[in-house]
Amino acid sequence: EVQLVESGGGLAQPGGSLRLSCVASGSNFDDQAIAWFRQAPGKEREGISCVGSSGYFTYYEDSVKGRFTISRDNAKNTVSLQMNSLKPEDTAIYYCAATPDRSTTWCREVIVENYQYDDWGQGTQVTVSS
Repeated sequence: EVQLVESGGGLAQPGGSLRLSCVASGSNFDDQAIAWFRQAPGKEREGISCVGSSGYFTYYEDSVKGRFTISRDNAKNTVSLQMNSLKPEDTAIYYCAATPDRSTTWCREVIVENYQYDDWGQGTQVTVSS
């Protein structure tokens, strides 16, 4: 089991930036694929980005591609999500999630095939508004 704690959410203006962090403790972090999900009011939770255990494979959902960047530091048990050019429609609660990695592209397969990530953080609120 992996314990995850998100931070870095807050209020940003349209066009602004925020950097989310997800710090893990517990089982071997460097064996875990990590994803960021978000859930806006009245909408289903959606997987927006993920990174494989080694950090080399990354995935972005179309709505965030080119604006968000995911990265991980296995030495610090941390995954970050740099969010630039924020839009009001990015407003949501953002969650990080972990699952044992199985292949290079596994983190994306779990999202696309709607499988379950095993461990979740408590979420951090991101609000984009002028």
